[in-house]
Amino acid sequence: MRFGGGSAPVDWLVVGLGNPGAKYDGTPHNVGFQVAAALSARWGLGKPQKKWAGLYADGRTAPGGPRVGVLLPQTYMNESGKAAGPARGALKVPLDRVIAVHDEIDLKFGDVRTRLGGGLAGHNGLKSLKAGFASPDFQRVRIGVGRPDSTDPEIVAAYVLGRWQQPAAEVEELVDRAAAAVERIMDPPPPPEPGGP
Repeated sequence: MRFGGGSAPVDWLVVGLGNPGAKYDGTPHNVGFQVAAALSARWGLGKPQKKWAGLYADGRTAPGGPRVGVLLPQTYMNESGKAAGPARGALKVPLDRVIAVHDEIDLKFGDVRTRLGGGLAGHNGLKSLKAGFASPDFQRVRIGVGRPDSTDPEIVAAYVLGRWQQPAAEVEELVDRAAAAVERIMDPPPPPEPGGP
């Protein structure tokens, strides 16, 4: 098993969305980074390498499991596609096996939803991924971070770029559930038996 910064083809590419730099750590807008880092640790991928304008690690999810790459673009959120597009090309990953993990202010805090393709909901990271992939038809894990009681862009920006207002234990539980959602996309449960409950 080889970990680290190689560019052998992978079965899945997980792209965590966020902004680089310590001042953005622990903010709702960086929850995609938190989930991607949690998955890297869960899968034992080791220290990420600088690659494709991002931090990248790869390996298997478990012995005999799928080969997965985890990318944290270091381009800032609104240019994430400049890292993810070249990474996907080099790793030869089909678009429906790219999983973008991102914050979603239009979902209440604690909601985790998944979907393939769809709209971009004004999310600059998703817009950049669509441009980088030349298509919106990638998987998304949408992590509800809630929103302030205002539509003022400055207030909304201050909310997503400020520290979490929710208790740390609730944020940790949200990150765990979002990580589990990524794993379910990669390994969906079998369909129920015919005639079952």
